[in-house]
Amino acid sequence: MGVTPTAPTPRPAPSPRSAPPARPAVLAIDAGNSKTDAALIAADGTVLGTGRSGGFQPPRTGVEEAVDVLAQAVAEAAEAAALPLPAPGAPYAEQVAACLANADLPVEERRLADAIGARGWGSATRVFNDTFAILRAGLSGGEPPRGVAVVCGAGINCVGMRPDGRTARFPALGQISGDWGGGGGLAAEALWWAARAQDGRGGPTELAAALPGHFGLGSMAELIEALHLGTLAHGRTHELVPVLFSVAAAGDAVASAIVERQADEVVVLAAVALARLDLLEEEAPVLLGGGVLTAGHEQLDRRIAAGLARRAPRARVSVVSAPPVLGAGLLGLDALGALPEAHGKLRAHFG
Repeated sequence: MGVTPTAPTPRPAPSPRSAPPARPAVLAIDAGNSKTDAALIAADGTVLGTGRSGGFQPPRTGVEEAVDVLAQAVAEAAEAAALPLPAPGAPYAEQVAACLANADLPVEERRLADAIGARGWGSATRVFNDTFAILRAGLSGGEPPRGVAVVCGAGINCVGMRPDGRTARFPALGQISGDWGGGGGLAAEALWWAARAQDGRGGPTELAAALPGHFGLGSMAELIEALHLGTLAHGRTHELVPVLFSVAAAGDAVASAIVERQADEVVVLAAVALARLDLLEEEAPVLLGGGVLTAGHEQLDRRIAAGLARRAPRARVSVVSAPPVLGAGLLGLDALGALPEAHGKLRAHFG
């Protein structure tokens, strides 16, 4: 009798190997006075990890201490991306694109680029003023940036770029460089007018009651004393900006004049930058960013639109609400010659 052969036991199929994690192409950093965001981005636009830390203030803390704050956000992003600590010759990314507050002069950009480059996070490091992040975030597609951005947050600044590499910018160092406005400037102006209204040196304004009332105080004299003696932190004066806009919206003449002056300053910054870049006679985007300009204050927005219609009638005005770290990431992808699809994927992530 023959023997029936036994069928061989099938071997289990090998388990598929997981693909190795993508190596970051860009380390994008956006650092403002109040917070820092970092993102590690692959060449195809995939966001591999993000991190956040505190404000970036090298004039107050010194450069190295300020870069330590960036390092906290970078470390959090690297941990999210499951990357080891950088070793000599093994950086996180090919390109570091850092858009930084307080990088207002070329010499400051160079110093900060050297300090960041020394950390070994990227094979190459490029530093921009943080206003460039708003400009790049507001421009679609993978084409080189072309247009102007005005940012009005804690301070005010404006930059512009053309595809040929030309830029327009301002020192943005406060009163010494001819600046006016921003959250800090608006709060100071409102306090000035309110103080003079109370003691008789100026005309009447509802700001004299509304500003101290915001802090539960009964008069401008009490508010001035609290700020002077430090019982109320001076940093809290930024809370007065929405109060100013509310009083202006109710029809107060003094508050309205402050709001209108801020709008006029935004218009003149944009128009001058467009003229420097020979864009006044062409259709060109004017992008508005920062807390003051993204808050939707009707009176401010209306006057900006009317002013630009007169001084730059071909400008296309829009508000940028995307996070500025998107702009830093796009600048990094630009430097690497990334495909438009990569720009689109990155934009969709932060969309």
